[in-house]
Amino acid sequence: MSVADVKKNAQDKMAKSIETLRANLAKVRTGRAHPGLLDSVMVEYYGAPTQLSQVANVTLIDARTLGVQPYEKKMLNTVEKAIRESDLGLNPSSFGEMIRVPTPALTEERRKEMVKLCKSEAEDAKIAVRNVRRDANEQLKKLVKDKSISEDDERRASDDIQKLTDKAVVDIDKLVAEKEKEVMTV
Repeated sequence: MSVADVKKNAQDKMAKSIETLRANLAKVRTGRAHPGLLDSVMVEYYGAPTQLSQVANVTLIDARTLGVQPYEKKMLNTVEKAIRESDLGLNPSSFGEMIRVPTPALTEERRKEMVKLCKSEAEDAKIAVRNVRRDANEQLKKLVKDKSISEDDERRASDDIQKLTDKAVVDIDKLVAEKEKEVMTV
């Protein structure tokens, strides 16, 4: 393993941590409706738990309302029940062959809870990035011990990994600040 491999590996893992954070933040509910809001809902489909997107079409009716149209008519009640019982706090209602899912406006208190959740997700991502840095630095120390690289090379590589870490932390802070702004916008 070379210094370049250690750096590339660390960079890839940090990028994955940031992507995971981005995906987790996308699940945090803002005041607006978006089809991705129901991605975590699981529906009982022929005895197997299945993602809602596999059994129904989710569309945006307006800024605060989602439309869910099951591919099979007999799934209407099952899908409605699954949305109601999910931990999203939504109250769907059948409307012919479609289910309307209004998203309630967020209260100030709920918005603050969402911001706390975002910050918690960010902290988890930062911890993951720091763990990647620690692992990379340990690999570099092992390379020095095995006499594969000099101590100067290790120091330079360590500095580069620290720069990667700093950049990742800045990216994480930026993502959270954007999401926080989005959540707090009424």
